Amino acid sequence: MSSDDGSRDSRKAQQRQRILDAARGVFFRDGFMQANLDEVASIAGVAKGTLYRYFENKADLYVAILAENGQVFEERMREAGRGSGNARDRMRSISRFYFAHWTQHSEYFQIFWALENQNVIGDLPTELVGDVTQLWEKCLGILESVIRDGVDAGEFAKCDPWEVANILWTVANGLIQTELVAPRRELRGKPLEQVFEDMVELFLRGLAPGTEVRDE
Repeated sequence: MSSDDGSRDSRKAQQRQRILDAARGVFFRDGFMQANLDEVASIAGVAKGTLYRYFENKADLYVAILAENGQVFEERMREAGRGSGNARDRMRSISRFYFAHWTQHSEYFQIFWALENQNVIGDLPTELVGDVTQLWEKCLGILESVIRDGVDAGEFAKCDPWEVANILWTVANGLIQTELVAPRRELRGKPLEQVFEDMVELFLRGLAPGTEVRDE
């Protein structure tokens, strides 16, 4: 590859990143439905036609932003799952990270809305949906690994770590979603952080040795 080709590729990469950075602010401020791509192009300093050379449509750009943020999320979740503590403490560490990340960066969780509302925003590009699914799989794998370590060490009852990780992930996200709907907040009664911590402790209690957990 010539130096000219390298410079051209570098400029394209920088231009694409400018578009992503501009779109992130607009999407997270206005949401998918209200976000204006003319404004995105203006902030990025490119023509609207240039934007479409990098992203096929609004949904393509939206998911690209969320997938990029997801990579950072995965790295930080992996760090939270490391440590010299026992499996219980490592799971608590992951749960604290997850809750804090949602509290501080709730806009990142719009990826759930995007995938669950394709009837609203249109079919998403298969490749991008695959990227996000792979991200979820990696994050679940982190949790699965900690649960498996707990089973192997005799801290947890024998179980299917992947199934248990999926259950905890689903319950955690469902509980977080209660914060977004006023009637559900009222029904919950207690502050979300307290209920979230109680949920994790109940979950760990259910994994205690001697507790029968089907692993078939």
